[in-house]
Amino acid sequence: MKSFDHINTWVFDLDNTLYPASCKLFDQMHVRMSDFIKERLKVDQAEALRLRREYYLKHGTTLRGLMLEHDMEPTDFLDYVHDIDYTAVANDTTLQKALAKLPGRKLVFTNGTTGHAGRVMKRLGVEDQFEAVFDIVDSDYIPKPSRGPYDKFAGLHSVEGSRTAFFEDMPENLQAPHAMGMTTVLITSEVRHTDQSDVANRLDHIHHSTHNLPQFLSGIVNKLHGAKQ
Repeated sequence: MKSFDHINTWVFDLDNTLYPASCKLFDQMHVRMSDFIKERLKVDQAEALRLRREYYLKHGTTLRGLMLEHDMEPTDFLDYVHDIDYTAVANDTTLQKALAKLPGRKLVFTNGTTGHAGRVMKRLGVEDQFEAVFDIVDSDYIPKPSRGPYDKFAGLHSVEGSRTAFFEDMPENLQAPHAMGMTTVLITSEVRHTDQSDVANRLDHIHHSTHNLPQFLSGIVNKLHGAKQ
C-alpha cells in the first residue's frame, strides 16, 4: 500500500469527491441535462433520458455526445445544467482543517466547469485552499478518462506524477493517474448507482479507497505530522 509521505501535490475530482454523493447534486444535473435535450432536440422525455444515457456511455459525457453528434455549442448546455440548488452542500470544517494541513499544492481536476467548482468549494468553505481548477473547458471538452486531458493538466500545472496523489470517485478515471505514477484514492459511496466499496481490492490501479474523504485526509495529516515528530 502506497504511503503519502512523498506527496507534494494533491489533486481532487469535484463531484461526488470533494463533497459526498449524498448531496445528490448530480440528481439535479441529470434532470437538467434531460430537460435541455428535450428542448433543444425536440424529443419527448423518454427519448431525452435515453439519449443522455447513451451519449454518456458512448462518449464519456452527455455534452461530448451532443457536440459530436449534433454539433452542439457547449456553453449553453453547461450553463443550463449547472443552474442548480447548491444548498445541499454543507460547510465542512473537518475537510477545511485537513486540507489546510496537507503539505504542498492542492488542485481540482473536474469534468465540470470552473464556475460550478467555485460554487461547490464556497459552500464547503475551501475555496481559498486550491491553487487552480482544471475544468472541461481547459481539457478542450474531452472528458476523463481520456488520457489527453491528464497530460495537458500535468503540463500546465507542472505536476510530477511520482509526487502526486489523485482522488476520484470513478474507478476508470484513476487509470491514467496510476499510469503516470500517481498515488490513487477511490472515493466510494453507497448512495451512488454503482457502489464501488470493494473495487480497491480488485483493481491494481487503485491504491486506497474511502467512503469519507475528510476523515481519510485527517488520517493522512496525523500520520505525516506524527512522522515529523
